[in-house]
Amino acid sequence: MEKLRVKESMDSLYKAGKILPLIVIGVEAGERLKEFGVTEKPDYLGRGARAGFYDAFINDELYPYAKKNSGVRKFQSVAIAGCSMGGLSAFDIAWNHPDKISRVGIFSGSFWWRDKASEDSSYSDKKNRIMYSKLKASRKKPGLQYWFYAGAAEEKADRDKDSIIDVIDDTKDIIELLEKKNVVIPQGLVYSESPDGIHDYSSWSKVFPEFLLWAFEKR
Repeated sequence: MEKLRVKESMDSLYKAGKILPLIVIGVEAGERLKEFGVTEKPDYLGRGARAGFYDAFINDELYPYAKKNSGVRKFQSVAIAGCSMGGLSAFDIAWNHPDKISRVGIFSGSFWWRDKASEDSSYSDKKNRIMYSKLKASRKKPGLQYWFYAGAAEEKADRDKDSIIDVIDDTKDIIELLEKKNVVIPQGLVYSESPDGIHDYSSWSKVFPEFLLWAFEKR
């Protein structure tokens, strides 16, 4: 929360009258490599094996706890956001629970998450990226709104050798699939990219105010 400068950004925007009143809850995973991921399937190294339990915690425990202790009978809207593997997890949880969550922010989401090593000769981006495959097979049409971010200096990995780094390629593939499936409402998708953004809170904190304005702007 401190590295993302959540309180500073929120207080500044609220005092300027730019965002609505809101409650922010920071969740620290017990075992990040096991709890973040896609609920139905761990990756090829077994990471994300407890993603289903983490999803259940957010949905069945944290959500009702937040409502009860905030004294708010009904939230006007609920957003979930995360960085890197936390971004992948946030997207998956939002997709699973659009009845409770209306917006999702993904900062450098780990959409490379795969069930087979990319070095394997039979690896395919279309078949082995877990979230991409889940999304492609889904018949759901949740009324979610999406905010994506990626930095052009986050890595040098480029699986398909198209001179575009994987974090950008993987994010844009998810966006393209959402649009093809016609599950995006008008003005319901934003993609932000910075040319010097790295895979770190220093870059994510710079664009976090943009996400807050998008999700909770006072109109």
